[in-house]
Amino acid sequence: MIDLFSPFNLSGLPLRNRIAMAPLTRSRSPENIPTERNALYYAQRATAGLIISEGAPISREGQGYLFNPGLYTPEQSAGWRLVTKSVHAVGGAIFAQLWHVGRVSHTSVRSDSTSPVGPSAKAAIGALVFAYNDKGEAGMVQASQPRALETAEIQRVVEDFASAAARAVEAGFDGVEVHGANSYLLEQFLNPVVNDRSDQYGGSLENRLRFPLEVVDAVIARIGKHRTAIRVSPYSQIFDMPLFDGLEQTYTAFVRALGQRGVAYVHIMDHTEVSAGEGEPSPLASRIDPLLLQFRSDLPASALIVAGNMSPVRAKALVASGTVDLIAFGRPFIANPDLVERLRHDWPLATPQPETFYGGGAEGYIDYPPHRVR
Repeated sequence: MIDLFSPFNLSGLPLRNRIAMAPLTRSRSPENIPTERNALYYAQRATAGLIISEGAPISREGQGYLFNPGLYTPEQSAGWRLVTKSVHAVGGAIFAQLWHVGRVSHTSVRSDSTSPVGPSAKAAIGALVFAYNDKGEAGMVQASQPRALETAEIQRVVEDFASAAARAVEAGFDGVEVHGANSYLLEQFLNPVVNDRSDQYGGSLENRLRFPLEVVDAVIARIGKHRTAIRVSPYSQIFDMPLFDGLEQTYTAFVRALGQRGVAYVHIMDHTEVSAGEGEPSPLASRIDPLLLQFRSDLPASALIVAGNMSPVRAKALVASGTVDLIAFGRPFIANPDLVERLRHDWPLATPQPETFYGGGAEGYIDYPPHRVR
């Protein structure tokens, strides 16, 4: 019987279980370069079948949070090499998540204090990012007004993704996950409410798919389809990302195109619970499972991963039924570096400290102890 602890072959990469560590922004790299502390953090959690790194900006333009280790300089690549060596030394596997936040950024994060970029000049109202406030202090601030990318600039961004993918492989990552979820740049292009372009990258479904697929194709061309994956979030409403008519059609077409390309995996972030009030069932909850089944049929040669407030019971059921291949856990991995063993033995889970999620040092980062059997 297949369960969470069964091994899995991910496009030729052997995984010792079907538990993935989801990407988690922690803002613990003061110079935007991975450090020994980052390496220890990931190595502590390397019993996961697959680790997906925190989002690594593909360029300074693509950065939306302070202290994020990127993949656009040789120094960053060297720092990530220490991380990947540490994870591999204890038998783990790790993909780098490639990130461009688009409009969800702030002028203080950018080296030249210029505006963030997106498919349009529509601001992300209410979106908070970890940046510098008016007093020069790091904290959560409203994202700045963006400008629309010029048509001629888009191929530069595509190349930035491909170059970052090549740097990731050179740094020892087993592959890359293109960040197309959580209301960042690729999702901004997919959404016709945010994307009001009149060129070949806006309007029709085919046009809105064009930029995300160009990114995927460029990454595949650079490092191979077996090392290329993507994360999407069909029902994301964070950072002022509205639902839209034809949402399921858009994502079904997108995932079908990814399946035709034979990517290593598609990672679904389930945001359906966001639309529910406290203690209330989400009106979107009934829509995610049929969509997962559709994605499963459209990905004959690719793995399917799902994440999002995942309970152990639901995780086990989704894997046992064959609906998905792996389950990704996010916040539980923050306070439970030994999450795999805790799930295996039904040990209680520790609770993370929200005040230490972003920025800081060792506290709330590498000081969570493993479970002690009494």
